[in-house]
Amino acid sequence: MSFWSDEHKAVGGEFESAGGSFEPIPANTGCLAVIQDASWKEYNGDRYINIKWQIIQPEQYKNRVIFQKIRALDDDAARADRAKRMLAAIATNAGGGLLQVQGEPTDSDLAVNLVGKIQGIKLQVWELTTETGEERSGNWVSAVAPSNGGQQPRQVQQPVAQQNDPVDASFEDVPF
Repeated sequence: MSFWSDEHKAVGGEFESAGGSFEPIPANTGCLAVIQDASWKEYNGDRYINIKWQIIQPEQYKNRVIFQKIRALDDDAARADRAKRMLAAIATNAGGGLLQVQGEPTDSDLAVNLVGKIQGIKLQVWELTTETGEERSGNWVSAVAPSNGGQQPRQVQQPVAQQNDPVDASFEDVPF
């Protein structure tokens, strides 16, 4: 079987994907989200922890993705401390394992202790004008909070008669 179909070959030199940009989720919106990825990244000499959140609730934002940069190594000591406090809160909500790591956490430490964990996040909106004058906006995570689903394994085996949806139950407990 060939990788390319006749449809692919007929595209020519132009293609535009369906979809487009999303409006940011409104400021001060509380969501339930799961961490899909957590790892160190570097851009222009700026090294930070990048967390990829996927919104679970509310339903109208379900599956939206928010990226959070945690600059725990910032040259400004106050900024680095604030970033480490945010990371510590995320780690605590995820079960606390990351806080037991000696020294700087590795990508593996971040993945094992954070990925798949559910917690509440509060979103704000950032806005900027690019050098070309284009207006851009998006979301950033301003607060995190524990949820009932945050420390449960991804697949909890329960008898069908007692099965509850941990996402539905815990969303009401998020304090924002």
